[in-house]
Amino acid sequence: MARTLLLWLPTQAALSGGGADAAWLRVDDGVIVDSGQDDGWVDAWEKPQDDEADDRLVALAPAADVPLRWRSYPDAAPAQAAAIARVDTLRDSLGDASLLHIVAGQPADAGQAVPVAVTTHAAMAAWTDWLQTQGLVPAAIIPAAATLPPPEPDSLWTAEFGREQILRSDDRSFVSDPELDPLIAAGRTIAPLDADRMREALLLSLSAPPLDLLSGAWQPKRNWAIDPAMMIWMKRLAVALLVVTLLIPILYAIRINADIARADEAAVATAKKAGVTASDAAAAEAELDRRLAAAGGGPLAFSVPASALYDAMRDTPGVALKTLSHRTDGTLSTTLAAPRTEDINAVLLALQAHGYKITAQPMAGTDGTQMATVTVRAVP
Repeated sequence: MARTLLLWLPTQAALSGGGADAAWLRVDDGVIVDSGQDDGWVDAWEKPQDDEADDRLVALAPAADVPLRWRSYPDAAPAQAAAIARVDTLRDSLGDASLLHIVAGQPADAGQAVPVAVTTHAAMAAWTDWLQTQGLVPAAIIPAAATLPPPEPDSLWTAEFGREQILRSDDRSFVSDPELDPLIAAGRTIAPLDADRMREALLLSLSAPPLDLLSGAWQPKRNWAIDPAMMIWMKRLAVALLVVTLLIPILYAIRINADIARADEAAVATAKKAGVTASDAAAAEAELDRRLAAAGGGPLAFSVPASALYDAMRDTPGVALKTLSHRTDGTLSTTLAAPRTEDINAVLLALQAHGYKITAQPMAGTDGTQMATVTVRAVP
């Protein structure tokens, strides 16, 4: 159930004089269920169900301290009209502009009149302090003068609202004065506002406030509150994410080790078929390399590095082979000659590109050619 407490704020005169009783009214689901002119709002509001999310407090600022005026700008967009209304009202106001708190509502459509309320920062400070003293936090502070509906043409409304008598013309709303009201009316009829119509206008103002004094410098700071249940879920998700992050590399390492173990077993089984008995793949590979070297074959054989050397020389026709020898450890030794050092370097780079380890000792030939003594490791 949506519950709203409507509390009339004391006037500045009442606050300074020590009398701060406030009129109040309680609305449940759009129906006025209780009201009073004393501190009975405490019992009407402070109930266990007050903690429901739909419950709210709306304060009404007295017309004596917050008069209202409607300004029209037919050719301006709603946001532009509100901005212009604030500037015009500030220009027409008396006193120090820094002491004034001017709030303009924003019309729903272009061409509609803009409600503008004028009060002081001192009044706002007094009201917020009084509300804090009562332990109340209002959802909005609406000028009481803004809740009266516009009168009929060539007439004015007068209504007792809270503890004030308010006068409403077509473009102004302010506290009534018996001596000034006839002068302001200027021959127009001053009629009392029907109670039912006043009640409807009040409920409409609660559902769609024409303006809120809690704006600008007095706009409440938003307090971010995190749902405890959401915090628990966030912590659980964080822990799950951490566990998954750690498990991915662990599972990957386990899979790699399992693949390596299967490959080692296959290597040992293959070596066993070749007559090599070994405890692991490394021992089997070492034994196979030893037997191949003794037999002059395998990766340590002469043909392996020699074919790579011939392929590299084929791409560089200017390079000639002067000497060539091979050792049982797979090292190929050769002497290369070429008209230019760059040609020999091209051969060496080609061998390195195939993964061979190269050493080279440059020297000059007797006929002016460039030469280099080169060793090529047969095993990459």
